[in-house]
Amino acid sequence: MQQPFDITIGTTDYAIFPEGNDTYVVFKDGKEYVEIQKDTDSQWLKLDPETALPLFEENDEINAIGREILAYVPEEEDEPEDTDDSL
Repeated sequence: MQQPFDITIGTTDYAIFPEGNDTYVVFKDGKEYVEIQKDTDSQWLKLDPETALPLFEENDEINAIGREILAYVPEEEDEPEDTDDSL
């Protein structure tokens, strides 16, 4: 599963926590903000906080967050060198 990561839109920082099945929990200003789910590459859905059902309403901020999630490329971690002490 993908690790949490940060994105910035304008001057706003978001922390993104992947939940699986194209669902993400989004934190804004250090507080849980919204849970979103991918509908299409350009359309994302906000999930109702009480029922977790998708809300089918146009939301530019949610779609912008979704675009940044799709564009995010994880930084490659340095792989530890294989040290064989048995030589």
